[in-house]
Amino acid sequence: MKGLFKSKPRTPADVVRQTRELLIYVDLHAGSRGADPKREEEKMAELSKNIRDLKCILYGNGEQEPVTEACVQLTQEFFRENTLRLLIMCVPKVNLEARKDSTQIVANLQRQQVNSRILASEYLEANKDLLDTLISGYEDTEVALHYGAMLRECIRHQSIARYVLESDHMKKFFDYIQIPNFDIASDASATFKELLTRHKATVAEFLSKNYDWGLILFPFPQFFAEFNSRLLSSSNYITKRQAIKLLGDMLLDRSNSAVMMRYVGSKDNLMILMNLLRDSSKNIQIESFHVFKLFAANKNKPAEVVNILVTNRSKLLRFFAGFKTDKEDEQFEADKEQVYSPEGMHRTDARVRRDANEQSRPSCMGG
Repeated sequence: MKGLFKSKPRTPADVVRQTRELLIYVDLHAGSRGADPKREEEKMAELSKNIRDLKCILYGNGEQEPVTEACVQLTQEFFRENTLRLLIMCVPKVNLEARKDSTQIVANLQRQQVNSRILASEYLEANKDLLDTLISGYEDTEVALHYGAMLRECIRHQSIARYVLESDHMKKFFDYIQIPNFDIASDASATFKELLTRHKATVAEFLSKNYDWGLILFPFPQFFAEFNSRLLSSSNYITKRQAIKLLGDMLLDRSNSAVMMRYVGSKDNLMILMNLLRDSSKNIQIESFHVFKLFAANKNKPAEVVNILVTNRSKLLRFFAGFKTDKEDEQFEADKEQVYSPEGMHRTDARVRRDANEQSRPSCMGG
Protein backbone atom coordinates (compact mmCIF):
# COMPACT_ATOMS: atom_id res chain seq x y z
CA MET A 1 0.00 0.00 0.00
CA LYS A 2 2.90 2.36 0.63
CA GLY A 3 3.61 2.57 -3.11
CA LEU A 4 0.17 4.03 -3.75
CA PHE A 5 1.02 7.16 -1.77
CA LYS A 6 4.48 7.86 -3.22
CA SER A 7 4.70 11.26 -4.86
CA LYS A 8 5.11 11.23 -8.61
CA PRO A 9 8.65 12.19 -9.69
CA ARG A 10 8.83 15.73 -10.99
CA THR A 11 9.65 16.23 -14.64
CA PRO A 12 12.09 18.97 -15.71
CA ALA A 13 9.10 20.99 -16.91
CA ASP A 14 7.49 20.59 -13.47
CA VAL A 15 10.62 21.92 -11.77
CA VAL A 16 10.63 24.96 -14.07
CA ARG A 17 6.92 25.66 -13.46
CA GLN A 18 7.30 25.39 -9.70
CA THR A 19 10.40 27.59 -9.81
CA ARG A 20 8.48 30.18 -11.83
CA GLU A 21 5.67 30.26 -9.25
CA LEU A 22 8.18 30.75 -6.46
CA LEU A 23 10.00 33.48 -8.39
CA ILE A 24 6.72 35.31 -8.87
CA TYR A 25 6.06 35.12 -5.15
CA VAL A 26 9.55 36.36 -4.27
CA ASP A 27 9.37 39.13 -6.85
CA LEU A 28 6.09 40.40 -5.40
CA HIS A 29 6.58 39.82 -1.68
CA ALA A 30 10.26 39.55 -0.72
CA GLY A 31 11.12 42.38 1.64
CA SER A 32 7.69 43.98 1.35
CA ARG A 33 5.90 45.45 4.36
CA GLY A 34 3.37 43.15 5.94
CA ALA A 35 4.93 39.97 4.55
CA ASP A 36 4.92 36.94 6.82
CA PRO A 37 8.64 36.39 7.71
CA LYS A 38 8.19 32.68 8.34
CA ARG A 39 6.34 32.08 5.10
CA GLU A 40 8.89 34.17 3.22
CA GLU A 41 11.74 32.13 4.69
CA GLU A 42 10.03 28.89 3.66
CA LYS A 43 9.46 30.15 0.13
CA MET A 44 13.06 31.30 -0.15
CA ALA A 45 14.35 27.90 0.98
CA GLU A 46 12.04 26.15 -1.46
CA LEU A 47 13.15 28.46 -4.27
CA SER A 48 16.83 27.85 -3.55
CA LYS A 49 16.24 24.09 -3.69
CA ASN A 50 14.39 24.36 -7.01
CA ILE A 51 17.13 26.52 -8.52
CA ARG A 52 19.70 23.95 -7.37
CA ASP A 53 17.59 21.17 -8.96
CA LEU A 54 17.50 23.08 -12.26
CA LYS A 55 21.27 23.36 -12.19
CA CYS A 56 21.62 19.62 -11.57
CA ILE A 57 19.41 18.82 -14.56
CA LEU A 58 21.52 21.02 -16.82
CA TYR A 59 24.95 20.07 -15.51
CA GLY A 60 24.47 16.62 -13.98
CA ASN A 61 24.88 15.79 -10.31
CA GLY A 62 28.53 14.77 -10.19
CA GLU A 63 27.71 11.07 -10.58
CA GLN A 64 25.57 11.24 -13.70
CA GLU A 65 25.95 13.31 -16.84
CA PRO A 66 23.06 15.57 -17.88
CA VAL A 67 20.35 13.85 -19.93
CA THR A 68 19.76 15.52 -23.29
CA GLU A 69 16.00 14.99 -23.31
CA ALA A 70 15.68 16.43 -19.80
CA CYS A 71 17.68 19.50 -20.84
CA VAL A 72 15.43 19.98 -23.87
CA GLN A 73 12.28 19.76 -21.74
CA LEU A 74 13.69 22.20 -19.22
CA THR A 75 14.75 24.65 -21.93
CA GLN A 76 11.39 24.54 -23.71
CA GLU A 77 9.47 25.21 -20.52
CA PHE A 78 11.95 27.89 -19.39
CA PHE A 79 11.31 29.99 -22.49
CA ARG A 80 7.60 29.20 -22.79
CA GLU A 81 6.96 32.04 -20.36
CA ASN A 82 9.11 34.65 -18.66
CA THR A 83 11.09 32.41 -16.33
CA LEU A 84 14.44 33.80 -17.53
CA ARG A 85 13.29 37.34 -16.82
CA LEU A 86 12.03 36.39 -13.38
CA LEU A 87 15.24 34.55 -12.54
CA ILE A 88 17.42 37.50 -13.54
CA MET A 89 15.26 40.08 -11.79
CA CYS A 90 15.20 38.04 -8.56
CA VAL A 91 18.98 37.60 -8.32
CA PRO A 92 19.30 40.54 -5.86
CA LYS A 93 16.61 38.98 -3.63
CA VAL A 94 17.99 35.45 -3.20
CA ASN A 95 20.92 34.18 -1.14
CA LEU A 96 24.49 33.87 -2.39
CA GLU A 97 24.31 30.17 -3.30
CA ALA A 98 21.10 30.70 -5.26
CA ARG A 99 22.78 33.61 -7.07
CA LYS A 100 25.67 31.39 -8.07
CA ASP A 101 23.33 28.62 -9.22
CA SER A 102 21.21 31.13 -11.15
CA THR A 103 24.30 32.45 -12.92
CA GLN A 104 25.24 28.92 -14.01
CA ILE A 105 21.69 28.22 -15.21
CA VAL A 106 21.57 31.37 -17.34
CA ALA A 107 25.00 30.53 -18.77
CA ASN A 108 24.02 26.97 -19.68
CA LEU A 109 20.75 27.99 -21.29
CA GLN A 110 22.63 30.16 -23.80
CA ARG A 111 24.06 26.95 -25.30
CA GLN A 112 20.99 24.69 -25.21
CA GLN A 113 19.49 23.85 -28.58
CA VAL A 114 15.95 22.69 -29.30
CA ASN A 115 15.47 21.40 -32.84
CA SER A 116 18.63 23.29 -33.88
CA ARG A 117 17.24 26.53 -32.45
CA ILE A 118 18.84 28.45 -29.60
CA LEU A 119 15.77 29.61 -27.72
CA ALA A 120 17.77 31.87 -25.42
CA SER A 121 18.94 33.98 -28.34
CA GLU A 122 15.41 34.35 -29.68
CA TYR A 123 14.10 35.26 -26.23
CA LEU A 124 16.78 37.89 -25.64
CA GLU A 125 16.12 39.35 -29.09
CA ALA A 126 12.55 39.99 -27.98
CA ASN A 127 13.52 41.15 -24.48
CA LYS A 128 16.58 43.32 -24.97
CA ASP A 129 15.77 45.37 -21.90
CA LEU A 130 17.17 42.44 -19.90
CA LEU A 131 20.58 43.35 -21.31
CA ASP A 132 20.11 46.85 -19.91
CA THR A 133 19.48 45.29 -16.48
CA LEU A 134 22.56 43.08 -16.69
CA ILE A 135 24.86 45.93 -17.76
CA SER A 136 23.55 48.28 -15.08
CA GLY A 137 24.34 45.54 -12.59
CA TYR A 138 27.94 46.79 -12.53
CA GLU A 139 26.63 49.66 -10.43
CA ASP A 140 25.48 47.28 -7.68
CA THR A 141 28.28 45.56 -5.78
CA GLU A 142 25.92 42.79 -4.58
CA VAL A 143 25.08 41.49 -8.05
CA ALA A 144 27.81 42.93 -10.30
CA LEU A 145 29.83 39.73 -10.71
CA HIS A 146 26.74 37.55 -11.20
CA TYR A 147 25.19 39.87 -13.78
CA GLY A 148 28.56 40.37 -15.46
CA ALA A 149 29.02 36.60 -15.92
CA MET A 150 25.47 36.31 -17.28
CA LEU A 151 26.09 39.20 -19.67
CA ARG A 152 29.21 37.60 -21.14
CA GLU A 153 27.26 34.43 -21.84
CA CYS A 154 24.43 36.37 -23.47
CA ILE A 155 26.78 38.18 -25.85
CA ARG A 156 27.85 34.82 -27.22
CA HIS A 157 24.92 35.52 -29.55
CA GLN A 158 26.02 37.88 -32.29
CA SER A 159 22.75 39.80 -32.44
CA ILE A 160 22.87 40.43 -28.70
CA ALA A 161 26.49 41.58 -28.84
CA ARG A 162 25.53 43.97 -31.64
CA TYR A 163 22.75 45.42 -29.51
CA VAL A 164 25.15 46.12 -26.65
CA LEU A 165 27.82 47.56 -28.96
CA GLU A 166 25.32 49.92 -30.55
CA SER A 167 23.66 50.90 -27.29
CA ASP A 168 24.38 53.91 -25.13
CA HIS A 169 25.75 51.46 -22.56
CA MET A 170 29.08 51.07 -24.37
CA LYS A 171 30.38 54.38 -23.10
CA LYS A 172 29.54 53.31 -19.52
CA PHE A 173 32.20 50.62 -19.71
CA PHE A 174 34.91 53.30 -19.59
CA ASP A 175 33.60 54.08 -16.10
CA TYR A 176 32.95 50.49 -15.04
CA ILE A 177 36.50 49.43 -15.95
CA GLN A 178 37.82 52.01 -13.49
CA ILE A 179 35.49 51.25 -10.56
CA PRO A 180 37.61 51.18 -7.36
CA ASN A 181 36.43 47.64 -6.55
CA PHE A 182 39.12 45.50 -8.22
CA ASP A 183 36.92 42.43 -8.82
CA ILE A 184 34.12 44.42 -10.43
CA ALA A 185 36.54 46.48 -12.55
CA SER A 186 38.24 43.29 -13.76
CA ASP A 187 34.89 41.71 -14.59
CA ALA A 188 33.80 44.79 -16.55
CA SER A 189 37.12 44.74 -18.39
CA ALA A 190 36.59 41.09 -19.32
CA THR A 191 33.13 41.90 -20.70
CA PHE A 192 34.47 44.93 -22.60
CA LYS A 193 37.15 42.75 -24.19
CA GLU A 194 34.60 40.09 -25.12
CA LEU A 195 32.41 42.71 -26.79
CA LEU A 196 35.33 44.02 -28.85
CA THR A 197 36.87 40.72 -29.91
CA ARG A 198 34.36 37.85 -30.08
CA HIS A 199 32.25 38.59 -33.17
CA LYS A 200 34.83 39.87 -35.62
CA ALA A 201 32.58 41.08 -38.44
CA THR A 202 30.24 42.86 -36.01
CA VAL A 203 33.16 44.46 -34.16
CA ALA A 204 34.76 45.63 -37.41
CA GLU A 205 31.46 47.22 -38.44
CA PHE A 206 31.07 48.88 -35.05
CA LEU A 207 34.60 50.29 -35.00
CA SER A 208 34.34 51.54 -38.57
CA LYS A 209 31.00 53.25 -37.96
CA ASN A 210 31.96 54.65 -34.61
CA TYR A 211 35.58 55.63 -35.02
CA ASP A 212 34.09 59.12 -34.81
CA TRP A 213 31.04 57.96 -32.87
CA GLY A 214 30.24 61.43 -31.66
CA LEU A 215 29.25 62.17 -35.26
CA ILE A 216 27.25 58.98 -35.71
CA LEU A 217 25.41 57.92 -32.58
CA PHE A 218 26.28 59.76 -29.41
CA PRO A 219 27.19 63.23 -28.16
CA PHE A 220 30.48 61.64 -27.17
CA PRO A 221 34.16 61.87 -28.15
CA GLN A 222 35.71 59.50 -30.67
CA PHE A 223 35.79 55.91 -29.47
CA PHE A 224 39.57 55.71 -29.77
CA ALA A 225 40.11 59.20 -28.37
CA GLU A 226 38.16 58.10 -25.31
CA PHE A 227 40.04 54.79 -25.26
CA ASN A 228 43.34 56.69 -25.33
CA SER A 229 42.50 59.30 -22.72
CA ARG A 230 40.52 57.15 -20.27
CA LEU A 231 42.29 53.80 -20.50
CA LEU A 232 45.73 54.09 -22.11
CA SER A 233 46.49 57.23 -20.09
CA SER A 234 45.09 55.82 -16.85
CA SER A 235 47.26 56.04 -13.73
CA ASN A 236 46.11 52.53 -12.82
CA TYR A 237 48.62 49.88 -13.92
CA ILE A 238 46.06 47.10 -14.45
CA THR A 239 43.73 49.35 -16.46
CA LYS A 240 46.57 50.56 -18.65
CA ARG A 241 48.06 47.12 -19.24
CA GLN A 242 44.71 45.51 -20.10
CA ALA A 243 43.87 48.41 -22.41
CA ILE A 244 47.10 48.30 -24.42
CA LYS A 245 46.77 44.51 -24.75
CA LEU A 246 43.19 44.88 -25.97
CA LEU A 247 44.19 47.64 -28.40
CA GLY A 248 46.84 45.37 -29.90
CA ASP A 249 44.36 42.49 -30.20
CA MET A 250 41.89 44.72 -32.03
CA LEU A 251 44.34 46.41 -34.41
CA LEU A 252 46.24 43.22 -35.27
CA ASP A 253 43.04 41.40 -36.19
CA ARG A 254 42.73 41.24 -39.98
CA SER A 255 39.02 42.01 -39.85
CA ASN A 256 39.88 45.43 -38.39
CA SER A 257 42.50 46.33 -41.00
CA ALA A 258 40.64 49.43 -42.20
CA VAL A 259 40.34 50.78 -38.65
CA MET A 260 43.97 49.91 -37.97
CA MET A 261 45.08 52.03 -40.94
CA ARG A 262 43.09 54.98 -39.61
CA TYR A 263 44.53 54.53 -36.14
CA VAL A 264 48.17 54.39 -37.25
CA GLY A 265 47.66 57.42 -39.45
CA SER A 266 47.12 59.66 -36.42
CA LYS A 267 49.98 61.57 -34.83
CA ASP A 268 48.00 61.85 -31.59
CA ASN A 269 47.75 58.08 -31.37
CA LEU A 270 51.47 57.77 -32.16
CA MET A 271 52.39 60.15 -29.35
CA ILE A 272 50.30 58.13 -26.89
CA LEU A 273 52.13 54.94 -27.92
CA MET A 274 55.57 56.54 -27.74
CA ASN A 275 54.85 57.69 -24.21
CA LEU A 276 53.72 54.18 -23.30
CA LEU A 277 57.05 52.85 -24.59
CA ARG A 278 58.64 54.88 -21.80
CA ASP A 279 56.39 53.40 -19.10
CA SER A 280 58.17 52.06 -16.02
CA SER A 281 56.55 48.65 -16.57
CA LYS A 282 58.35 46.31 -18.99
CA ASN A 283 55.05 44.50 -19.66
CA ILE A 284 53.38 47.72 -20.77
CA GLN A 285 56.42 48.62 -22.88
CA ILE A 286 56.27 45.28 -24.67
CA GLU A 287 52.53 45.46 -25.33
CA SER A 288 52.98 49.05 -26.54
CA PHE A 289 55.72 47.96 -28.92
CA HIS A 290 53.34 45.54 -30.63
CA VAL A 291 51.13 48.51 -31.49
CA PHE A 292 53.96 50.96 -32.19
CA LYS A 293 55.42 48.64 -34.81
CA LEU A 294 52.24 49.12 -36.86
CA PHE A 295 52.99 52.84 -37.13
CA ALA A 296 56.55 52.13 -38.25
CA ALA A 297 55.49 49.45 -40.74
CA ASN A 298 52.86 51.65 -42.41
CA LYS A 299 54.11 52.34 -45.95
CA ASN A 300 51.74 55.29 -46.34
CA LYS A 301 52.62 57.30 -43.27
CA PRO A 302 51.11 60.81 -43.22
CA ALA A 303 53.71 63.59 -43.14
CA GLU A 304 52.92 64.48 -39.52
CA VAL A 305 53.58 60.87 -38.42
CA VAL A 306 56.83 60.77 -40.39
CA ASN A 307 57.92 64.04 -38.83
CA ILE A 308 57.49 62.69 -35.29
CA LEU A 309 59.42 59.52 -36.13
CA VAL A 310 62.21 61.46 -37.79
CA THR A 311 62.43 64.03 -34.99
CA ASN A 312 62.69 61.26 -32.41
CA ARG A 313 64.75 58.84 -34.51
CA SER A 314 67.97 58.94 -32.47
CA LYS A 315 66.10 58.56 -29.19
CA LEU A 316 64.07 55.67 -30.57
CA LEU A 317 67.19 53.94 -31.85
CA ARG A 318 68.86 54.23 -28.44
CA PHE A 319 65.74 52.92 -26.77
CA PHE A 320 65.38 49.91 -29.07
CA ALA A 321 69.06 49.05 -28.81
CA GLY A 322 68.53 48.09 -25.16
CA PHE A 323 64.94 46.97 -25.43
CA LYS A 324 64.69 43.25 -24.65
CA THR A 325 62.21 40.76 -23.24
CA ASP A 326 62.97 38.79 -20.10
CA LYS A 327 62.95 35.55 -22.10
CA GLU A 328 64.47 34.95 -25.50
CA ASP A 329 61.88 35.67 -28.15
CA GLU A 330 62.94 35.32 -31.77
CA GLN A 331 59.73 36.84 -33.14
CA PHE A 332 60.07 39.88 -30.88
CA GLU A 333 63.67 40.40 -31.97
CA ALA A 334 62.67 40.06 -35.62
CA ASP A 335 59.88 42.61 -35.18
CA LYS A 336 62.23 45.00 -33.40
CA GLU A 337 64.85 44.66 -36.12
CA GLN A 338 62.24 45.41 -38.76
CA VAL A 339 61.11 48.54 -36.92
CA TYR A 340 64.48 50.25 -36.60
CA SER A 341 66.42 48.69 -39.49
CA PRO A 342 67.04 50.59 -42.75
CA GLU A 343 64.06 48.67 -44.17
CA GLY A 344 61.89 49.88 -41.32
CA MET A 345 61.93 53.26 -39.63
CA HIS A 346 64.90 54.63 -41.56
CA ARG A 347 63.40 54.06 -44.99
CA THR A 348 61.03 56.97 -45.36
CA ASP A 349 59.99 58.59 -48.56
CA ALA A 350 62.45 61.44 -49.21
CA ARG A 351 59.80 63.90 -50.23
CA VAL A 352 57.61 63.24 -47.21
CA ARG A 353 60.62 63.45 -44.92
CA ARG A 354 61.63 66.77 -46.40
CA ASP A 355 58.11 68.12 -46.01
CA ALA A 356 57.96 66.85 -42.46
CA ASN A 357 61.30 68.37 -41.54
CA GLU A 358 60.10 71.76 -42.68
CA GLN A 359 57.51 71.67 -39.90
CA SER A 360 58.40 72.30 -36.30
CA ARG A 361 57.05 69.58 -34.01
CA PRO A 362 57.74 68.89 -30.33
CA SER A 363 59.71 65.80 -29.37
CA CYS A 364 57.66 63.00 -27.80
CA MET A 365 60.49 60.99 -26.27
CA GLY A 366 62.13 62.29 -23.14
CA GLY A 367 65.81 62.27 -22.22
